[in-house]
Amino acid sequence: MSGLVLVDGELRLVWPARAYLPGYMAALAQGWSPNNVPGSSTGDTLAQIEHDPDAYLARMVDRAAQGPAITLPDGSVVARLPGYRMWLWDGEFCGVMDFRWQPGTASLPAHVLGHVGYAVIPAKRGKGYATRGLRLFLRELAREGLPYVELITDPDNIASQKVITSNGGVLLERFRKPAQYGEAEGLRYRIALPPAQAVAGQ
Repeated sequence: MSGLVLVDGELRLVWPARAYLPGYMAALAQGWSPNNVPGSSTGDTLAQIEHDPDAYLARMVDRAAQGPAITLPDGSVVARLPGYRMWLWDGEFCGVMDFRWQPGTASLPAHVLGHVGYAVIPAKRGKGYATRGLRLFLRELAREGLPYVELITDPDNIASQKVITSNGGVLLERFRKPAQYGEAEGLRYRIALPPAQAVAGQ
């Protein structure tokens, strides 16, 4: 964790912390979920936070993949990859940016749908926050030394496609998602990252 707060006008990309937690919990309580995986339970997440907020926040930055295994939509369980989340903030909680990777390679296991995910709460949509937040997030990800990141979206999710292409995303392929995700169609985009040394010290 670099400790930096990335800023674009009023929009900030911050590391999860107690100061931002009430807004995050309020969004969960209203039914919003940071996960795009069907069946994720906001009630379970709220219970985890209320039980031990510091432990929950610590799991948001898990470079050693020490967190619990991941349950996929079909119920299968897979090992967690290293990863971290940052939160979008404009004076209020706005959403999340999520990153996962395999150390030493840009490749991902077949069941992992991209390096990057993002979600903006309903009240903050239509402000360009996903586009601007991803732009900020890519600056942080460049420090990891990967040559590129891949993002997956659905063919009918035009808004997400615009977010990705506005940040330099190039469509690689239209493909069938793995069986764990019901073999639905997806679009795979790639965004090139600058060399890590180019962003060191920024």
